[in-house]
Amino acid sequence: MLINLSDALSDQHKTVEETVPFTMEEIRTKSGAYPVIESEPVRVRVEHVRGKELLIRAETSLTVMIPCDRCLEDVREKFDLDVVRHVDAGLSDAELTEELDESNFIDGYHLDVDRMLYGEILSAWPEKVLCREDCKGLCRVCGRNLNTGSCDCEDPGLDPRMSVVRDLFKNFKEV
Repeated sequence: MLINLSDALSDQHKTVEETVPFTMEEIRTKSGAYPVIESEPVRVRVEHVRGKELLIRAETSLTVMIPCDRCLEDVREKFDLDVVRHVDAGLSDAELTEELDESNFIDGYHLDVDRMLYGEILSAWPEKVLCREDCKGLCRVCGRNLNTGSCDCEDPGLDPRMSVVRDLFKNFKEV
């Protein structure tokens, strides 16, 4: 969704306030695509600071389905986004100073709301997603979800390549 910034960057420096729909249907990352199952409209406010500097605020909330890292069951992950960006539309990212944020989501006189929010979603993405704290995961032999019940597979034991490490721990226990 593009928002026209002409009013904020013109000589009158009008504040731009718009509520736009959240248009991303899925979040694509290197690890896959995750569907957005719920979203609220995005409230955007753009204020002129000085020159071509702008203060951009955006608020929204969305829910994404992400598989559990242990058992692969779908987990509803909610993102409450409250974005504040201080940008200079007249500078390239290479010319930025410390008090300014990147402005790669501004193209000319247009603010790409989806692109700005995508960066925020990625930075808020959880490192580990679990369906519950005590998730048992999948059986290493047959792949059954151990949260729904046990299987009749034999425990294959520990990896024989780790025997040297096991022996080290045994030696330290004897001391």
